[in-house]
Amino acid sequence: MKADEEGAVDDLVASEEAVEYERVVVLNPISGDANHREQVKRLATEYDCTVLETQSEGDANEFARHAAENGAAVVAAAGGDGTIHEVVRGLGDADALDAVTFAVIPTGTGNNFAGNIGVTDIERAFEVLDAGERRRIDLGTANGRPFVNSCVGGLTADASHQTDPEQKARLGVLAYVVNTLRLMTDYDGLPLTIAASDEGDVTWSGDAVFVLVGNGRRFPVQGRTQANMEDGLLDVTVIEKTPTANLLQEATMQRLFGSETENVTHLKTPTLEIEVEQDSPVEFSLDGEKGEWDGLTLGVRPHTMELAVGTEYERYPEE
Repeated sequence: MKADEEGAVDDLVASEEAVEYERVVVLNPISGDANHREQVKRLATEYDCTVLETQSEGDANEFARHAAENGAAVVAAAGGDGTIHEVVRGLGDADALDAVTFAVIPTGTGNNFAGNIGVTDIERAFEVLDAGERRRIDLGTANGRPFVNSCVGGLTADASHQTDPEQKARLGVLAYVVNTLRLMTDYDGLPLTIAASDEGDVTWSGDAVFVLVGNGRRFPVQGRTQANMEDGLLDVTVIEKTPTANLLQEATMQRLFGSETENVTHLKTPTLEIEVEQDSPVEFSLDGEKGEWDGLTLGVRPHTMELAVGTEYERYPEE
């Protein structure tokens, strides 16, 4: 544990007598537009929740672990993808994923996972935390590390940053492809070999623009992104590198990368092996948290985590 993380937990332990752990909200006050802190704290008081406010990277992980080890029944992540990822890892570190209800309070920028589980805003999130339906959902793993929403390779930080909400709403995942190609017209792609299921056979091999693996999300060109979170399968989309001529026109992108094209491979599988066929590792993002690997072994832990969901959550989402 880093020194600053130790300090945050030490501060928490020092005030142990004043901490009620039945319902805990791990709050990242600077996520999104950083304009939600007072609303979250007000609603937390109304719904009898204790707020543990992060100050630095790693705090959310440690707060979630500490809360679970001290008997928390509900632990919520109030933040973006990174906060969600840290809280889930903290619950896993405490071996408490099957004992604690996880909830999401959307205060990030995109809030994709929150939308996928029917949590549309902060007030609604507290209603769901308090009395929403509980479902046991799958948890994805990448080299043993958990992820709840997605694992993405090939998505550059610049492309993500320069993709505006209106473009994402119109084009879905293709919005990222458009911006990647605009930024990197000489992009060589990711040389990958992919084997799905436990058979070990090569399923796909070549140069990819993106490899997109979803547990809580899928990656359609248009429409809702919720995946089936209770089927024990990962939703995989591989977008193949194609000649860049004319690809900067969005209409051409939609035609080339539609659901029935040879440029896109869709898979559903319980396990996936990704090998990077180059000397340097490739950046992958687990729920928004970035790391570099020269290969990933991905899998599913079925029905591992109890999750509070809104009424818009679909047990069998339309494909």
